[in-house]
Amino acid sequence: MRDFFRVLKTKARPARINDQAEVDSIYKYWRIRIMYSMYFGYATFYLTRKSFTFIIPDMIKDLHFSKAEIGILGTVFYLMYGCSKFISGMLADKSNPRYFMAFGLIVTGVVNILFGMASSIPLFIVLWLINGFFQGWGWPPCARLLTHWYSQRERGVWWGIWNTSHNLGGAAIPIIAAVCATYWGWRSAMFVPGVIAIFMGIFLMNRLSDVPESKGLPPIEEYKNDYPGKSHKLQTEISTKEVLVKYVLKNKYIWILAMSYVLVYVVRTAINDWGALYLTENGKSLISADGTLSFFEIGGFVGSLVAGWMSDKIFSGKRGPVNVIFSIGIVFALAAFWLAPRAGFVVHAACLFAIGFLVFGPQMLIGMAAAELSHREAAGTATGFVGLFGYIGAALSGLPVGIVLQDYGWNGFFIAIGLCALLTIVLLSTIWSAKTNPVVYEK
Repeated sequence: MRDFFRVLKTKARPARINDQAEVDSIYKYWRIRIMYSMYFGYATFYLTRKSFTFIIPDMIKDLHFSKAEIGILGTVFYLMYGCSKFISGMLADKSNPRYFMAFGLIVTGVVNILFGMASSIPLFIVLWLINGFFQGWGWPPCARLLTHWYSQRERGVWWGIWNTSHNLGGAAIPIIAAVCATYWGWRSAMFVPGVIAIFMGIFLMNRLSDVPESKGLPPIEEYKNDYPGKSHKLQTEISTKEVLVKYVLKNKYIWILAMSYVLVYVVRTAINDWGALYLTENGKSLISADGTLSFFEIGGFVGSLVAGWMSDKIFSGKRGPVNVIFSIGIVFALAAFWLAPRAGFVVHAACLFAIGFLVFGPQMLIGMAAAELSHREAAGTATGFVGLFGYIGAALSGLPVGIVLQDYGWNGFFIAIGLCALLTIVLLSTIWSAKTNPVVYEK
């Protein structure tokens, strides 16, 4: 066990490379290699995270489970995954992303395969708890790499590209699960994503890297002459306690972002989970409803790219203005979807595209802002902390929103999530102009 943790830890830094041409060549090579590796690696996490969602009808039919029993799996997963993002964030800040992310993905693959072999609710719960924990090993190392290999003035674009991996994985797994379940049964829909994840984990071990300094390169801030604040002095060694207490728990920006993440995830998950039901109860077939809902992910893909570009090119690395603008748009897009319950395919697809476009902007930029408003050495912890709150929001979109829907109908549903969007605007407007944490950089 001690040897295992030694593998995960960052290695001693080699001597600095002084040849500028060599530095340029190494940086160019590794920035591209790290991006595509993170992209496909994180998309694969979605295959093993969402695999269970698309086999629920066949599981109920085959194993005679109740909807309540199946619902337990979703609840325990969200709670464990949220906690894991925080815990693994602290671990990731002191670990080599190359092995940290790869190991987490391999374990989720093994768990998916074991899930496909099981048949009892208690065993399913244990396995899905384990899956939830190791799913949390995907985001923090990506946040660490994005913070260390891409500077602030350009990070919005790079982070936006990476963030579309959510949509790639989210769009791929229904197709994989449907094909597997149709031809080979629901268990194969767990086996196939599991095997893919194991091979992708091995791929990440080969392709990923640690931070630039591990290759003798200067920090990205120095290389790009893009320092976050007035000070050019970068503190690269801080303790785990200092990371957690000073730069996360005592950081007002992180708490504002965390509360905002709760609200954004309520909207995102509520539309994603309840949208098909809204459409079917208003006259659409299940196939038509699912097809319409796919535009939510398509909109999210485009929204991530546009939000990142806007924050870099229009607002010079400030994430707050784009967060507020997109959150205002969410209110209007939700209202359009609510007030046109029996509209045609084009109108509903356009509404869902707009909601996805606008929701995935803050969903991405809040996490990025958490990394930038804490400390470069606290990126995993800070993003993991706000991620914990995000999945509290996801959990709230389940039973609590379901109760609102049951007692007050669709009007109550849209009013509730609309209020969440309005509160998001209020919270994020308080950090409109924040670009860096003055405690860290403004000296």
